[in-house]
Amino acid sequence: MSPKYSTLSGRELVKLFRKLGYEKISQRGSHIKMKNADSGSVIIIPDHKEVDRWTLKTVLRQAGISEQIFMEYL
Repeated sequence: MSPKYSTLSGRELVKLFRKLGYEKISQRGSHIKMKNADSGSVIIIPDHKEVDRWTLKTVLRQAGISEQIFMEYL
């Protein structure tokens, strides 16, 4: 991943994952829980100003989404 992706905020990630079919199901503190109705996968997105690139990679792995597919939605 390029440095560009490490500057995404939690809110921006929520918007992107909504495009990918995820819906917000709850929020506890600064963590947003989203679920995809089709696949049943659940992801946790930190609601921070900047999401670390390693955290983003973990979220993508939890969602089963490749970096290439994710980049198409940016």
